[in-house]
Amino acid sequence: MNAPNPESRSKMNILFIMYDQLRFDYLSCTGHPFLQTPNFDRVAGMGVRFTNAYVQSPVCGASRMSFYTGRYTSSHGAQWNGFPLRVGEWTMGDHLRDAGMDCWLLGKTHMKADAEGMRRLGIAEDGVIGVRQAECGFDAFVRDDGLWAQGPDGFYDEKRSPYNEYLKSKGYAGENPWADHANAGVDANGDKATGWIFANADKPANIREEDSETPWLTREAIRFIDQAEDGWCAHVSYIKPHWPYIVPAPYHDMYGATEVLAPVRDDVERVDPHPVYGAYMDNKIASAFRRDEVREKVIPAYMGLIKQCDDQLGLLLDHLEATGRMDSTMIVLTSDHGDYLGDHWLGEKDLFHEPSVKVPMIVYDPRDEANATRGTTCDALVESIDLVPTFVEAAGGKVADHIVEGRSLLPWLRGEVPEWRDYAISEYDYSATGQCVKLGLDTRDARLFMVFDGRYKMMHAEGGFRPMLFDLKNDPQEFRDLAKGDAHQGEIDRLYGYLSQWGRRMSQRLTRSDEDIMVMRTRSFRRGIIPFLADGSEVPEELIEKYLGPVAQTFVGDD
Repeated sequence: MNAPNPESRSKMNILFIMYDQLRFDYLSCTGHPFLQTPNFDRVAGMGVRFTNAYVQSPVCGASRMSFYTGRYTSSHGAQWNGFPLRVGEWTMGDHLRDAGMDCWLLGKTHMKADAEGMRRLGIAEDGVIGVRQAECGFDAFVRDDGLWAQGPDGFYDEKRSPYNEYLKSKGYAGENPWADHANAGVDANGDKATGWIFANADKPANIREEDSETPWLTREAIRFIDQAEDGWCAHVSYIKPHWPYIVPAPYHDMYGATEVLAPVRDDVERVDPHPVYGAYMDNKIASAFRRDEVREKVIPAYMGLIKQCDDQLGLLLDHLEATGRMDSTMIVLTSDHGDYLGDHWLGEKDLFHEPSVKVPMIVYDPRDEANATRGTTCDALVESIDLVPTFVEAAGGKVADHIVEGRSLLPWLRGEVPEWRDYAISEYDYSATGQCVKLGLDTRDARLFMVFDGRYKMMHAEGGFRPMLFDLKNDPQEFRDLAKGDAHQGEIDRLYGYLSQWGRRMSQRLTRSDEDIMVMRTRSFRRGIIPFLADGSEVPEELIEKYLGPVAQTFVGDD
């Protein structure tokens, strides 16, 4: 790319920032009592904070594929980490390029390329099409998925790590400075204190703060902005505050045990739990987060990681203002899922309680049409798939709504009240997990569905299990599973009706839009396909004029 042309500054940009595993309620603008995030608050003050935003799956890979395609996980098929997104699936990059906007990746996607599909179709891995297929439809400015774990069988991620290369260029020793420095401290004996062990979460990472992952990606984002022609979408995707839970000084001790919120959990949740819920409560991560000493070290580190993210966001915002781009750049702040942190007797994500499936969603639209909603909140049921149509519409394109299943958020940003969904859906395929094995399920039965109408949240589990049901109006902390009895069968039936309605959606007719189909209704007539006429008067004469008139030759009656 060339140096930016000042004349291009009138074009719209989109800065789409995603933080990995950031809870919706760990920001000061969403009510956290100790964690101050003035730069998240700054964007919320310029735009709209959506208070009921839900991801389409509470696990990294599947959630991101829905963000990037605008489609539910059962539509695009990449339903768990490492499940490839099939060749040919339309993505954000494809839609935006059709609208005349480039779409770039900086950071993580968790994309697994459909190598078999590319081989079958003869798509070269090093061609433009092949590269975009492997990068989830983005043009990659710098891709780094950020989990450079290493064990007896090698690296977890076999791709090149630009971040590791950066660390080596800065003099950090070892084969894997991501693990040895960025995600490890130093113990009292001078040995590595890996961030994979929770007991080390209170130690400062053994790295200069400016060389840690979040500042590195911020600098890459600034470098991208400075050399790009305006009219871009940049997906800046941070690995943090995702585990390993360890952060460099000075962020490692900004918070302590006194700022750790009490876990949101109740003994009633452990009485006759739903079998799937019970299996997750008994796993390793949940057992660790039931220990106070774990939470008192991990959560301050998690908060420090978020504070660092906020400080780096401030640098990005300042750069947009200094370069005159703030008035032409839409900004979106969100996360791929949350983190239980011990709530509901769980750790990590995976299920559908609010700390896991609900995410922050803040959107700033710089255009005058959004002036009326600046600094407001919107409690509409928003899904992660809504960002693709929002971006396409913001870029001036036409949303391919026979492919994209989300809905544009721009009407809400303009202060309008559009016709909207009555419920939000999330799905979870846990067939690749130990919980599937523990429950003795066939892989095809290890699937969960959430239906939430803004008050009642139901989880349906395949495999012959009963549902779960929560009333968030009277039980906002989701302690009491109302599906254990039959007093709320009416609500369960109603939500199953929604799930059935959603299941009947048109999700796979991707090659023909409604407009295409309406044109097809008459196209064959006008091209001479007009069967089943009784006497010809049923259609305009122009449709059959090619079949009328004198014959050119007569063979009837020839011997």
